[in-house]
Amino acid sequence: MALTLCGRARRLVSATSVYSNGCLQRLQQTDRFQLGDAKAIRLLPRRTNMVQELGSREELLQENRDTETSYDFLGEMRQRFLRFKRQKYLPQIEKFQALAIAQSPKVMVIGCADSRVCPSYVLGFQPGEAFTIRNVANLITPIQNGPTETNSALEFAVTTLQVENIIVMGHSNCGGIAALMNHQHHLEQPSSLVERWVMNGKAAKLRTQEASSHLSFDEQCRNCEKESIKDSVMNLITYPWIRDRVKSGEVKIHGCYYNLSDCSIEKWRLSSDKNSNEFYVSEKEIWN
Repeated sequence: MALTLCGRARRLVSATSVYSNGCLQRLQQTDRFQLGDAKAIRLLPRRTNMVQELGSREELLQENRDTETSYDFLGEMRQRFLRFKRQKYLPQIEKFQALAIAQSPKVMVIGCADSRVCPSYVLGFQPGEAFTIRNVANLITPIQNGPTETNSALEFAVTTLQVENIIVMGHSNCGGIAALMNHQHHLEQPSSLVERWVMNGKAAKLRTQEASSHLSFDEQCRNCEKESIKDSVMNLITYPWIRDRVKSGEVKIHGCYYNLSDCSIEKWRLSSDKNSNEFYVSEKEIWN
């Protein structure tokens, strides 16, 4: 994989070489070097004599890890911020100055804390469009369980900001759901904060185990991830200030399941039966 160095020189490890005048030249470890027109590349382990020259595959992988560890991420963040200011903030300065005074988002998103699933990035929200809270496994507890950071954000979004849509967004390969599925209830009580939190999804786990005990653990996790989203959607109705607005049509509630493997979304909507006045999760639709 090519490693592009623009403008500033970065530290090279011994497995880094440069192309200069059409020739591959190996550089010793240095703190500074003159880049000029040369292009720095990271050599990948290949089954050639080069592997013997530079060392084993394990040594190359360790050198790559050392390079990544020494990478100045804070410096990179600074550059990203300045690029954002130059390319987005300044060209839309009136919009951002208006947002500095007040916000009026139309959407509330409850997402997972997983670094791979950023709702604004995946769903394309712009600043000011979505009020967002994230927690492990994107769980929403019923009102009788007491206050949490998530339901306090919900209250503010619904009663003060008056959002029109609430989205519960889960995803595949969720570590929180895997922890829930791994926990052995009959052996001991949850010991860690993560275990205690994900046990709020216990009902989804039990339903999954009952319905799909013949499936592999990974397949059960995928099913539980979806069942947990549906439970969180239904738990929203336990909050009177959400239930009333759903009944009046002021607020709509949705569940989304983002599949990391194929970049698709399964979406559900909370519906109600006007005759029985009961709520249910409607049939899914697929975005792909």
